[in-house]
Amino acid sequence: MNDPSRPPDAGRAADAVLARANADASAADPDAAAAAAAAARHAAAHAVGLAAHGAPAVVTSTALQRVLAYGVHVFTASGVIFAFLAAAEVCRGTPRPKLVFLYLAIQVLIDSLDGPMARAVQIKLHAPRIDGRTIDDLVDYLTYTFVPLLLVWRMEWVAGGAVLAAAAMVASLFGFANTGAKDEQGGFFLGFPSYWNIVAFYCGIWHALYGPGPGTVVIAALALLTVLPVRFIYPNLAPRPWKLPTMIGAALWLVLMAWMWLDYPRVRPWLMWLSLTYPAMYILLSASLDVTTRRDAARSTAAARPPVS
Repeated sequence: MNDPSRPPDAGRAADAVLARANADASAADPDAAAAAAAAARHAAAHAVGLAAHGAPAVVTSTALQRVLAYGVHVFTASGVIFAFLAAAEVCRGTPRPKLVFLYLAIQVLIDSLDGPMARAVQIKLHAPRIDGRTIDDLVDYLTYTFVPLLLVWRMEWVAGGAVLAAAAMVASLFGFANTGAKDEQGGFFLGFPSYWNIVAFYCGIWHALYGPGPGTVVIAALALLTVLPVRFIYPNLAPRPWKLPTMIGAALWLVLMAWMWLDYPRVRPWLMWLSLTYPAMYILLSASLDVTTRRDAARSTAAARPPVS
């Protein structure tokens, strides 16, 4: 009679293993067979326990599914090639910042595409041994933080470049290592989300127009905000109804960034100031939504408390 507490598949597997064990027990060597039967019974009981507790079934992937899944991992990892090319350019005798930012922009494109691609090929099912998030974080740190700040130091765009760049790098390490840094459900980053590639781009323009002062102040302030418990909007996961305006604004801003790149770093001042309207809107909207959501959460918590008698 079947044990109703066991899932049907687990029960059938266990019965088969036990039957094999009992058959082995009647072999010519009774002692060895009995030991093998005991081990088999233990394995069968373990299998039943896993299945009863909802352990996931083994996924059988086709060759094409595995190729596509691991191909996406390779695509994500290819970002390190452009990190290397950008770092190599920084290390030249006369670096060309315009080329450095081109390499970094290519990696940003890769970073924006690999997530949808990974979901489309069900990468966690068909390539489970490789953690794409780890690859993504390593490449992102190099291209969003390390190389841009290395360029700022190399070009002497800010005062106290080595100390300031190192401080921002360390702050970003804590940002990347913070398990609560991404609130994907709420649509926020915790702390400044290490967009140092953008900051470095503006530092070059500010240095050409106004000297090292503006870049120095901005990097120092953002390094501090990286480790403070303030929240910034996660653009493609922004709370409604702000997601569409945020994405449209980002698209228009990228057009202005590309326009400035053509003449980099000798950019017209009016174009630079026009391009800053989107980052300013992003910061102000982030601050406003952070205050609003925290206040609403506090009110909900207070309302849920039982009245004091």
